[in-house]
Amino acid sequence: MTADTSLDGARRGQLDTGGAVLVMLAAALWGSTGTAQVKGPVGVDSLAVGGTRIALGALGLAAVAAARHELGRVRSIPRRHLAVGAVGIAVYQLCFFAAVRRAGVAVGTVVAIGSAPVFAGALGRTVRHEPVSRRWVVATLLAVAGGALLVLANGTGRAVSTTGVLLALGAGASYAVYALASKGALEHVPSAPAMAALFGAGALLLAPLTLSRPLHWLVTVRGAAMVAHLGLVTVTAAYLVYAAGLRRVPLGASATLSLAEPATATVLATVVLGERLGGAQWAGLSLVGAGLALLAFGRTPSSARSRSVT
Repeated sequence: MTADTSLDGARRGQLDTGGAVLVMLAAALWGSTGTAQVKGPVGVDSLAVGGTRIALGALGLAAVAAARHELGRVRSIPRRHLAVGAVGIAVYQLCFFAAVRRAGVAVGTVVAIGSAPVFAGALGRTVRHEPVSRRWVVATLLAVAGGALLVLANGTGRAVSTTGVLLALGAGASYAVYALASKGALEHVPSAPAMAALFGAGALLLAPLTLSRPLHWLVTVRGAAMVAHLGLVTVTAAYLVYAAGLRRVPLGASATLSLAEPATATVLATVVLGERLGGAQWAGLSLVGAGLALLAFGRTPSSARSRSVT
């Protein structure tokens, strides 16, 4: 299948199984973020980590684009996609970490990851005219419910902050916005220059905030190793894979498939950090797995393929 054919299929709301697997693989790489931070230095500022991660990841993406002789293609990205994508990336970092501080890790994470597929589906429908299938709705409900169980299994232990919830919704919306901009950019240039430009611009927007935070931990072995993994694995490698998948799946489906991230994080916490899973977490993993399997590998009856939720 050619790239153009894949993009046409995604616009019509068709789900390419190979593309779905690529998005889930990218989400699995994102899922290693938490474990890497636990293995890194203690007490490091989260916003500093986020900013340095994006900056190093953007450099890695630029290096890949240069190696492929594609870096000059950045000029072909429409400015609207570049600007919107950069703002979405920067705002996501700010909203998510602020939401976690105000609402707690559990509530902030659940609202952010649970709202992102909804926002992405709405943007895909209104901006890109992608149909919303019943299979996507069911798969999203299953995966979001499973993600909520995974994160909330240990309880929140604090009152819910309305401001924190609104910030988490902002994080979910900004994720959908930069996914939309990424999809638009990928229609003009290959994956490496598209992602390098978006993340490079996002890193520049965050630079004043990043540089205002303590960065002495970067010169330690654990700090450098953590940022190397976060930047080169969870940004450079992950977003090259994600972009390849995003070309081939609808916008809303890509956000739902990215819910493989909390499932991967839970498995890594069990295998690498020795954490034990409770019954609710096992149930959450099962629901996420069922939702992703339904979306990625389920078959739509031929009589219903042209139908969508109105």
